[in-house]
Amino acid sequence: MPSTLTKQQIHPLPATPKECAARGWDQVDIVLVSGDAYIDHPSFGIALIGRLLESEGYRVAILAQPRFDRPDDFLLFGRPRLFFGISGGNLDSIVANYSGNGKVRDQDAYSPDGNPWRGKTQSKDERRRPDRAALIYAGLARTAYKDVPVILGGVEASLRRFIHYDYKQARLRGSVLTEAKADLLVYGMGERAVIEVARRLAAGHNDLSGIKGTCERLTERIFQERFSPGSGAAASIQTLPGWQSIQEDLDQFMTAERLIDYQARSREEIILAQQQQNFRLIQHPAALPLTTAEMDQLYDLPFTRRPHPSTPNVPAHAMIRDSITIVRGCSGNCSFCAITRHQGPAVSSRSQQSILGEARAMAAMADFNGTISDLGGPTANLYATSCKIGGCKKHDCLYPRLCANLEVDEERFLNLLKACSAIPGVKHLFISSGLRMALLRRTPRLMRAIIRDHCPGLLKIAPEHTEADVLKSMHKEDHLELQEFVRECRRLNQELKRPIHLSPYLISAHPGCTDAHCRAMVPKLKQLGLAVRQFQDFTPTPGTLATAMYVTGLDRDHDQKIFVARTKSERTRQRQILEQLLSPRPTKPKNSHKQRR
Repeated sequence: MPSTLTKQQIHPLPATPKECAARGWDQVDIVLVSGDAYIDHPSFGIALIGRLLESEGYRVAILAQPRFDRPDDFLLFGRPRLFFGISGGNLDSIVANYSGNGKVRDQDAYSPDGNPWRGKTQSKDERRRPDRAALIYAGLARTAYKDVPVILGGVEASLRRFIHYDYKQARLRGSVLTEAKADLLVYGMGERAVIEVARRLAAGHNDLSGIKGTCERLTERIFQERFSPGSGAAASIQTLPGWQSIQEDLDQFMTAERLIDYQARSREEIILAQQQQNFRLIQHPAALPLTTAEMDQLYDLPFTRRPHPSTPNVPAHAMIRDSITIVRGCSGNCSFCAITRHQGPAVSSRSQQSILGEARAMAAMADFNGTISDLGGPTANLYATSCKIGGCKKHDCLYPRLCANLEVDEERFLNLLKACSAIPGVKHLFISSGLRMALLRRTPRLMRAIIRDHCPGLLKIAPEHTEADVLKSMHKEDHLELQEFVRECRRLNQELKRPIHLSPYLISAHPGCTDAHCRAMVPKLKQLGLAVRQFQDFTPTPGTLATAMYVTGLDRDHDQKIFVARTKSERTRQRQILEQLLSPRPTKPKNSHKQRR
């Protein structure tokens, strides 16, 4: 059941030595390090992992945005009894620090006041978050206490766990685990793995091998001993193209990424191994996704839902303050998206009871404004979906069309919306997370309910493109799906007498996209009457098949060459073609979220 503690009774995890002393602690067990300001809200990984460890009886302190020019901050809490847990933050640090075209960002939603700088000089050393934060923090933790285990985790480590492309440096790099010389890397959502790590270390066992959902770095000697041809373990290992072979033949990078992608989706009990420059990286099979009961238990832990008092104004908090996570995982497998590799392809949903408990607690808070801004997750309307046959190795449920074995519990989602809306104090309930158009069309009553009651006047959709060749490279459904969706929305707008503006999200310069593809997209979107307010140049982030396409110039599924816009002039030209689609933001309709409030 949800915690009955009031906001005044719940305290954030200690983020200063003074707060540790106030709890009577003479030593902490675990220090969790983050490139973000500390926000004690279940939408943030550090808060979730910290509260989970706390619930298991461990003393956990948070070291948020430490200085990275010296190890002083890593000494603040003294020597941790068990380990340092290192995370770059909610985003990969390069993505947080730079735009897709390598420009330094002047805003950081995960830093106090949105300011990425500590001082006024805006020098590299004055950043709140370093480039490749997980790597830098791991080195500082090791410098502070050489004998304390260093465990990497979070999005940055998860997506950089194999040989990967760093778009700021425009080159391939080895695994962050081997470069950092850390003791272990936890990939994915991490709850099961991190509890097992803490349990073993607390019991005095320093052997962290074989934990599901983790990667190890091994010397060549130890690798050969453990996985020699005569050992039983050798039969369960898949060797990926390694550093030397990729350097000699860049196409091997795509081969490696396809094998990693297949393993992420199939969830086979296979160990992946990849030769780095000086070590072998091995990835153990993924941890099982959390069950509904386990999801409920995790999200029912007490959270203040606020930033730490020392950094009260963090823009990312304003965006998610009154949102509720209802679902994890995504089986969409879009080429440019890393969710499948990080959260996994299996969908896990919370129970209605747990979600309602969180909504009631949120509505009871003194500063609740009456609006639940989002019931969502990576793809909101994958909530309560399941598979008739219990899952398959493809885990590719939405492309090229909805799988016949995908079961959608429309009634369960409708009941959830109705129950949350009926909570005293809740005036508005919105779905702001991504919605898959084909899935909405399969659930007409849910689509109708969202447009009528749970959309703040603007419905965000993500067709990404209109041209068949590009959509295939993106692993997205045919343009016909967008046409049918727009037609159905307009029909509902007329029927419900509620004008909803559709806001399509587009990507320019995606691998496989040419100038001709962009020019062909313009009249098609104009014909649909869609007002485009946002599009983004493709960013080659670590851990996606689209980035492997960008690096190698190969199609994601076949060894055939494709066009890739890599130069600044090529990317700018595609952007300029699409800019003629941009429209000013329209005046919101009278029954929009702002007017009704």
